[in-house]
Amino acid sequence: MNRYSVEKFPADVMREMADKHTVLRKQQGYSQADLAKRSGVSLGSLRRFEQTGKISLEHLLLLTHVLQRLRDFDLVLEAGEDLKEVGKLFTNKSKK
Repeated sequence: MNRYSVEKFPADVMREMADKHTVLRKQQGYSQADLAKRSGVSLGSLRRFEQTGKISLEHLLLLTHVLQRLRDFDLVLEAGEDLKEVGKLFTNKSKK
């Protein structure tokens, strides 16, 4: 986050995801080499992700699949309710 905003930047989210991934990998007892081999992601890509947060979406999904957390992505980019339509319920005056 920058000091002028409460919103996160993409770099903040990348770093947080890498940190969470590293904790999860260690909790499940995988070394970087083990996880790389099981997922099909190169060891270099895995190391870069854990150090910088940079990784392709495909590789991230492969890693999370092995860690049994692929379902965590189910809500990513899910369309929400259109609040404009909900707002109309309170602004439209019924005709008599």
